[in-house]
Amino acid sequence: MLTVAKITAKGQTTIPQHVRAALHVAAGDLISWEVDTDGTAKVRRVLPMDIEYLRAVEGTLSEWSSAADEDAYRDL
Repeated sequence: MLTVAKITAKGQTTIPQHVRAALHVAAGDLISWEVDTDGTAKVRRVLPMDIEYLRAVEGTLSEWSSAADEDAYRDL
């Protein structure tokens, strides 16, 4: 089902009810956005465990976030 929503001056929009129902989200829940190179976007519900896991993993990845790493792995 195609639904069009307007974006406010503050960059906000309302998620239509049928989309919220399909994603099983409600007020206070978290969602994530993934934008593809072709300009399409995917949105999904983020479970609390996902956030805890990502925060835990984030601290272990800092050793691979240098400019040299970016140059070395950019084209992979």
